[in-house]
Amino acid sequence: MSKRTFSRRAALIAAAAAGVTTLSCLARTRATLLGYPFSGPAADRSLGLAPPLACTRAIPESTEGPFYTPETPLRTNLREPDTSGRPLVLQGLVLSPDCRPIGGAVVDIWHADEHGRYDNSGFRYRGHQYTDDAGAFRFETIRPVRYTGRTPHIHVKVQGPSTRLLTTQLYFADLRDENARDSIYHDDLLLDLSRTPQGWLGRFDFVLAPA
Repeated sequence: MSKRTFSRRAALIAAAAAGVTTLSCLARTRATLLGYPFSGPAADRSLGLAPPLACTRAIPESTEGPFYTPETPLRTNLREPDTSGRPLVLQGLVLSPDCRPIGGAVVDIWHADEHGRYDNSGFRYRGHQYTDDAGAFRFETIRPVRYTGRTPHIHVKVQGPSTRLLTTQLYFADLRDENARDSIYHDDLLLDLSRTPQGWLGRFDFVLAPA
């Protein structure tokens, strides 16, 4: 993809930013289907993640942007053999408003690479998976970097067998200055972020409203 094409797409994001983000209580969104079959929970990931004490936190929706690609590969590892990006594990729970786990929910993510570019012809740093019976998901990927007009972020679409679709973006808490300059950024979409000997670990729990 040429720099000119990428810049044009980045400009489209910036132009739409002012009216894009809408705060919704418990993931209020259109009842669109993601298109992946709901075939049941994934095998137990044994993550042992404790659910939050309450599941009433409002989760903002956000634009999917111009770089979304449907029908991504079913996989948990998005890292590429030739990557120079910093390793990141993204994990969390998908829950109902009464904090019950939603097994078999689809979690579809995509993000820019270590150079701030999206793969728009293939599936580099794109993939989806299903939650296990505990509602848990876990991706191995890298930390995306910034590009013109945007702080680093991860796009996400989440939907359970009987829930509304949530489309949003996740952000990094250690990039306060960059986040502040991004007009789409929202404080309620920060990852719970920590550093480990193997790289970065980020957690975010999604609460989905019924369809």
